[in-house]
Amino acid sequence: MNLYVQYNLRNNLNNLRFLRENSYWYKYLNRSSNYLPLLEKEMKIRYKLTPKDKLDRFTKNIDKVSELIDIFS
Repeated sequence: MNLYVQYNLRNNLNNLRFLRENSYWYKYLNRSSNYLPLLEKEMKIRYKLTPKDKLDRFTKNIDKVSELIDIFS
């Protein structure tokens, strides 16, 4: 694994955690650093960090707040 990949993994704890949980990615990252964006993409999908997931969470939070307001009104 080249230094760029190692540096990137150490600085992004989500990537490192995902790599430890899914060890088959070591093989790909050892072959080429071109797999790093794919790892990040899969990590975001697994941990629900995509913009769509963030928007869904925000919408759910807004709904919860509106329900609380309705209850206390």
